[in-house]
Amino acid sequence: MDMSDSEMAGMGDSSPSSSESAVADFNDADVAFATNMIPHHQQAVEMAELAETRAESQEVKDLAAQIKSAQDPEIETMTGWLTAWSQPLPEDMGGMDMSGSMPGMMSTEEMQNLEGASGAEFDQMFLTMMIKHHEGAIAMAGTEQTEGMNEAAIKLAGEIEEAQTSEIATIKKLLN
Repeated sequence: MDMSDSEMAGMGDSSPSSSESAVADFNDADVAFATNMIPHHQQAVEMAELAETRAESQEVKDLAAQIKSAQDPEIETMTGWLTAWSQPLPEDMGGMDMSGSMPGMMSTEEMQNLEGASGAEFDQMFLTMMIKHHEGAIAMAGTEQTEGMNEAAIKLAGEIEEAQTSEIATIKKLLN
């Protein structure tokens, strides 16, 4: 990576390593993507964990397990980026109603209703909510792909968009 003298001066005496170059390669959109997608994914994982004991349909349980296994590692990845970028990690949003500030987030009341449901009622509620949740994540991923600069973040945003679009198609089949 070619750096100007003024950029080099800001780095002290050490020469830039590839990891430093990668860390330097981010913008506000990348930070916003990771900062917002972490609690968004955490809520989806929380919903998926409810399905383990409340869902009636094996297909819903399988989908929930798939969502959890995909999103847990993505949370770890994005947490690592924020740490590497010296950006604050999002606070634990448990119990906070983020539905007005992030697309697709469930309100506290919606989460309580889901928690109180079981069987076929849970399945219907979970599937309907997860479509809304995934649509929000897809919108956030689209913004990252348009406005972000970090290659890894843009790549993950594309993977999230592809996976969750596919999951929405599966959910719609389950609802019919």
